[in-house]
Amino acid sequence: MRRFVNKYSAMARKLPFLRKTVLTVLPPAPLASALLLSASLFSAQPAMASDCGSTPAPGLDWSECTKKSLMLPSSELEGANLFGTDFSLTDLSGSNLTSANLEKANLVRAWLAGARAEKANFARVEAYRSSFVNIVANGASFAGAELQRADFSGAQLTGADFEKAELGRAHFKGAVLTGTRFSLANLSRADLSGTTFEGPLVFDQAFLYLTRIEGLDLSAAKGLEQAQVDLACGDDKTKLPAGLTAPSSWPCGSD
Repeated sequence: MRRFVNKYSAMARKLPFLRKTVLTVLPPAPLASALLLSASLFSAQPAMASDCGSTPAPGLDWSECTKKSLMLPSSELEGANLFGTDFSLTDLSGSNLTSANLEKANLVRAWLAGARAEKANFARVEAYRSSFVNIVANGASFAGAELQRADFSGAQLTGADFEKAELGRAHFKGAVLTGTRFSLANLSRADLSGTTFEGPLVFDQAFLYLTRIEGLDLSAAKGLEQAQVDLACGDDKTKLPAGLTAPSSWPCGSD
């Protein structure tokens, strides 16, 4: 802009007929200065982008970065922005993911065993055949997540939300499910036997085709209906809410 002003000001001094045009077209000096200052301030604004090359640290921004097939055990990622990050085949075992945002992250065959992820956001992640063994994810959200054949054995999932999650053939043996919500979740062939919990689990409109619920006390379960029970696999130790009865197909055979 300054070069433009200087160039045509010089020309105006040489060509009188151009002087009037320049004064008409170009802004006065104070206005020109303001425009230059505004332009410099605009160009100085930093571009908001993920720092994909940074090392693990609390609160970092790796959103939509590619972190595939890496060894990142025991990483400190508390409160990190990991939205849409590709962690497929990556080892995050023992990492601190407390309150991290992993929404829509790719966790296919990722390893999160023993990680700490209280109140983390795993909504809409893809995590087929991923390991969440012994993860501490109390209060975490897995809403709408793709978790087919995921392993949650020994996980602490008190207050976790699996609404509309795909959990076909997922394993929860030894997991703590106190207050866990499975509303509208697909639990077909998932194994909930051997889990522990106090108080009700929420199963309203969940799909329980061949879901293993042997030995569970579901007498306080919310949203559980007879049609769901008829599809599931329990045994003589399974306790159901009042008004529901065990179908004649129990116990199911091995799958």
